[in-house]
Amino acid sequence: MKTKKWSMALLAVILATVLALAGCGGGGGTEPTGSADAGEGQGAEGTGSEPSGQTEPSGQNEQVEITLGYYSDAKSDAKMKELIEKFKAKHPNITVKTQSAPYGQFFQKLDTQIAAGQAPDVWLSDGVYVMKYAERGAVRELTDWIENDLNKDDYYGLDFNKDAEGRYWAVPQGIQVGVLFYNKDLFDKAQVPYPTEDWTWEDLKETGAKLTVDAAGKTAEQDGFDSNNVNQFGLTFFSITEGWFPVLKSYGGGVLDETLTKSIVNSPENKQAVEWMVDGMKRGIITDPVDLKSFQSAMAVFPSGSAAMRIGIYSRVLAANEAGLNYDVTLLPKGPDGKRFSPVIANSWVINAKSDDKKAQAAWEWIKFWATEDEVQREWAALGEAVPVKKSVAQSDVFLTQSDKPANRKAFLDSLEFAGTLDSNAVWEEWVGKFNEHAQRAFLGDTTVDEALAAADKDIQGILDTFYQK
Repeated sequence: MKTKKWSMALLAVILATVLALAGCGGGGGTEPTGSADAGEGQGAEGTGSEPSGQTEPSGQNEQVEITLGYYSDAKSDAKMKELIEKFKAKHPNITVKTQSAPYGQFFQKLDTQIAAGQAPDVWLSDGVYVMKYAERGAVRELTDWIENDLNKDDYYGLDFNKDAEGRYWAVPQGIQVGVLFYNKDLFDKAQVPYPTEDWTWEDLKETGAKLTVDAAGKTAEQDGFDSNNVNQFGLTFFSITEGWFPVLKSYGGGVLDETLTKSIVNSPENKQAVEWMVDGMKRGIITDPVDLKSFQSAMAVFPSGSAAMRIGIYSRVLAANEAGLNYDVTLLPKGPDGKRFSPVIANSWVINAKSDDKKAQAAWEWIKFWATEDEVQREWAALGEAVPVKKSVAQSDVFLTQSDKPANRKAFLDSLEFAGTLDSNAVWEEWVGKFNEHAQRAFLGDTTVDEALAAADKDIQGILDTFYQK
């Protein structure tokens, strides 16, 4: 893995941009909001400090203060502070200062802090940003600590923070994994059987046509259906995690190769997958980018009852429950060759590469407390925001029977068997933006699928080469 420091010239540009954006609001959640790729840290391949596992534990009576950063809303902030107090009671020698803010604001500020060498000692990273921080030298390698202090078989998601060279950079705080949500009332009204685990994406589209209704009450499979005036969609679909990425992967395609430095966008498998999407949008079964603009947000379509199905990560359970939907979940459909793929985001704790050994050890004690203490895992699971990291808690009634809906919570755990990350790397935001740009042109009929994939492949490879070949 190539590690790069940011130049001072680049930092100046980024700082100016982020400062101009200061004050822009951002709610909680797991979908990245596009914070600047800013920061400067010590190189991951040679930081000048001892590797993480070689750091000697600080004495139990030796006082140390750490800064802990995390994004949150009011509910999760209160619980986090409760857990921090319990941690301090177990570690009276460690003083914890906190920095918290809603998602967007947190990461905007964090980028400027990293650039200035003033980031927290330990912070909660969106799972898609872990490799950005690692490859840019902003966080410590945790391999030795994990190997020495954690039983890896006890946890979900550890390997999602492992790079191509087998090094670990973070420990999951909570898991977001994609499944298929479906509105049981809309299925019942149409007298259509619920989705099964045997479904393919073609099965989904065929059923979705029966559940897509225009303003005149006609379904997408009936003559005279108006695809430009849809009141109820078969499937709501947007962006990477809850849109095109799991479809590409289950069709045998993808965006980056195993090294995460080469584009594989322009492939026959991706063409077949994107053609499936374009056909569904053209027929009005799947929401296209224009359809989504008529809603308060892209995430609001399913909770509002305007779509019968959605690809959704675990945190979408909160909105569905708040809306009072009668719904359940199942595994995502299979591709034409039987392959199944579920997108996963392991939001994780990372340790600042610039923190001294004493602070880093104290930060690791916090991470270890979070991962190993059953009480901590149970209390955080009760918030209902993420799949618990510890398997013993995730597989217990604390998680599986937390509420009436969804009844099939086990689908989230089963999906981890075939889950994968979103090809996250140091320039993840840049290449996702380029893929979205070209895919949306195909979705709206402004270009052909072949042209969109070729253009995306060229632009994405250009982004990768600019970073990795310098």
